[in-house]
Amino acid sequence: MARLVLLHSPFIGPASWGSVAADLAGRGHTVSSPAWPKLEPIASAFYRTLAQDMAARIDAREDAPILIAHSGGGALLPALEAALPTPPAGVIFVDAILPHPGRSWLEMAPPQLALQLRNGVDVGLLPSWDRWWPPGALERLVPDDAARTALISELEGLPLDFLEEAAPAMTLGARAAYLQLSGAYDDEGQYAGRQGWPVVRLPLHHLAMLTHAQAIGGALDGLARRLETAHG
Repeated sequence: MARLVLLHSPFIGPASWGSVAADLAGRGHTVSSPAWPKLEPIASAFYRTLAQDMAARIDAREDAPILIAHSGGGALLPALEAALPTPPAGVIFVDAILPHPGRSWLEMAPPQLALQLRNGVDVGLLPSWDRWWPPGALERLVPDDAARTALISELEGLPLDFLEEAAPAMTLGARAAYLQLSGAYDDEGQYAGRQGWPVVRLPLHHLAMLTHAQAIGGALDGLARRLETAHG
């Protein structure tokens, strides 16, 4: 079985992976879900700082892991791969943005969202991610009160500087796969298919790890096995 490292979006926290981590462990995988460092104390060089911190949390003495990144975590994978002492066995993007070397997160975002976020800045900080959603939207996606409370408890205000920083000019070396959960990531899923990556599409929603852990675990188990075979 594979060693899997579940990477949350830097906009949320590791509670987003809790149920899926348990499901994957039940399938025989070695699973961890370390937390990215908090963004607000970082003054500059966000990508490098996040990658170096996370690399230190991933035990290099064990087998090469498969990195599994959700949402905004996808853009951090090239920097993390470069910071690891040994290359990962593969990477899986889960409803995630793809690496965008030389461009910022805001440049990649829909223009209307970028304008909305810039207008919401208060002393350099954006509202926490749950406040980007229309009223009631998060409750509809994650109706379970305990799961939603755990998610919200890990949120923080987000530095505008992070979203304006250009991603480093790095590309991934590891074999990749893509798990698409929502229509918002159609372009990324189609790109992955054009690159010849294994692609699985589940018609769920962006936070389906919190509501459909078994389905997500099964899809990731299958993709991890395919990457392991290719790596070996």
